[in-house]
Amino acid sequence: MAIAYATTGAGTTGGSWMTWVMILVIFAALYFFTIRPQSKRDKELRNLRNSLKPGDEIVTIGGIYGKIVRVTDDRVVIMVGSDKTKLELAKSAISGLADPSSASSASSSKAASAAPEKESKPSPKNIKKLGTAKQAAEEKAEEAAPAAAEAAEEVVAEAAEKTE
Repeated sequence: MAIAYATTGAGTTGGSWMTWVMILVIFAALYFFTIRPQSKRDKELRNLRNSLKPGDEIVTIGGIYGKIVRVTDDRVVIMVGSDKTKLELAKSAISGLADPSSASSASSSKAASAAPEKESKPSPKNIKKLGTAKQAAEEKAEEAAPAAAEAAEEVVAEAAEKTE
């Protein structure tokens, strides 16, 4: 005695069709969430490296901050530190501008702001400027303190008069 199972062509074809659709959806998601953004960042970084000019402050992949002195086709000479040591680097060793606000062109500012995980660190020159600005602010606060104390006493006296 033979048992025959009835199968429809639509039942088996529909399952394989959905499998192919899901595979295509997964590849599309991978492309739009990983491959495309990475290629976009690579293109922006390539444009940044090609638009470098002397005077730009950069940071290397190794974390060295410096100011560009000379640019050639595939190399850059930067000046580093207070003793103005010069280093020759490959352009591929540059990870971005040290200060995104000093970007000269729109494409280089986009490339610098496209890497949010990179934080720029203040240079020793900026730290010195901040220190002198802090001292000036403290001096002004000390000068204004007696006047503020007198004004506060007047306000307290007026409030006491009104409550009486």
